[in-house]
Amino acid sequence: MSTLPAPFTAAHRSYVKSLYRRILINELDWIVQRDLWRARALAIRAEFERNRDVHDPRALAQIFDKAEAALAARKHPDPYRPPEAPDGTKWERNLPPPLGPLFDHETYNEEHGRAGH
Repeated sequence: MSTLPAPFTAAHRSYVKSLYRRILINELDWIVQRDLWRARALAIRAEFERNRDVHDPRALAQIFDKAEAALAARKHPDPYRPPEAPDGTKWERNLPPPLGPLFDHETYNEEHGRAGH
């Protein structure tokens, strides 16, 4: 069993929000059309709401383990990445040019007696 935060603390709420968000994002990787995804998102929300009144720490731990296992089993092999994000298809593509000169031609010409060229 993994280490989970104590029930009904700020860390617990943060963990539940993180789990909910990870599940929604994973579903969005599988279902691209938002209108179809929305129905699945509502079902996920209903499942979280169904377990909202569980107060037993052992029961919560079982629910979380089951949810984490389901998420791991359904994890998308190639999740969506925004194009400009790290690992995106456009990451570091078309970078802006450097602000300074790459080669100082004026100094080179002065040092080699080619002033005015």
